[in-house]
Amino acid sequence: MSTPPQSPQPADQPPQQPAQQPSVPPQPTAYPYPNPQSPPPGAFYAQPTLVGQPAPGQPMPGQPQPGNPYVQPLPYGPMPPAPNAGGAGRAVLWAVVGAVVASAAWAAGVFLIGGKSDSADLRGYSAPSDMCTSADYSSFKDEYTENDSSPTHTSLKDTALDESYCSLNLKKTGSSYADAYLTLQLDLHRKTDPGPEFTATWKNYGESHEGYDVDPVEGIGDEAYLVSHDTTSGSSSSGSRYAMLAIRDGWTTYTMSYSAYLSSYDQDKNPPALTDVSDWLKTDAKATLKQLRD
Repeated sequence: MSTPPQSPQPADQPPQQPAQQPSVPPQPTAYPYPNPQSPPPGAFYAQPTLVGQPAPGQPMPGQPQPGNPYVQPLPYGPMPPAPNAGGAGRAVLWAVVGAVVASAAWAAGVFLIGGKSDSADLRGYSAPSDMCTSADYSSFKDEYTENDSSPTHTSLKDTALDESYCSLNLKKTGSSYADAYLTLQLDLHRKTDPGPEFTATWKNYGESHEGYDVDPVEGIGDEAYLVSHDTTSGSSSSGSRYAMLAIRDGWTTYTMSYSAYLSSYDQDKNPPALTDVSDWLKTDAKATLKQLRD
């Protein structure tokens, strides 16, 4: 069976082009910052028409090549007119050079400002290797007169975090064993801002831990919370009393906590009231933070 002849296309008709594929929308990138060469949102810059200006879609002089923000083109862009081109040529030359210099300076400024905003706000604090000898807890010494001969202390030094920790046994006069316990911890967050998580943890501590009271404390750092818990219910032989002060000053956090168990006290040696303990924590925490900034 013969194939019917196809009708020839007119000679002046261009060949049919394949259907254009829909353009792919821009994809998200893991790099969270805008292109340093892009103007800030809302800004408008009138672009002059220059001799030798790249076609639309091509990078301007001094801009990174598409797909690779680190590879820079030659800094000169289009070849400038010859020196004898007259005043118009010199004007074009200075316009091109000015655009390149301004673009480079603006990009450098963005990088410098971005570096400052990303740096850790440690407020001048330093993390000691031995927190037990560096912290102030003198307010507790009138109540607990016996010194702990072997307190526990640890420290951590890292590019992301510096940490100092101390644990002390508090003893009243004549006690063979600890009557109460005191823990101190300083953290210098060098890579991440602890603010949002700090607030979420301590401001809402009473909601996630039944029976705990949370009170904001003014005048210490950027924010501070006092967390307390008393299960003695008027008893002199059972239950416990607990209080902790959590402080954030910039990217530095400090916690100081006290705990006492009535089962370890004699009948005539009841632990101090939580109102007294709370005052001691505030006084000593302020003194400690001042010492660690000097």
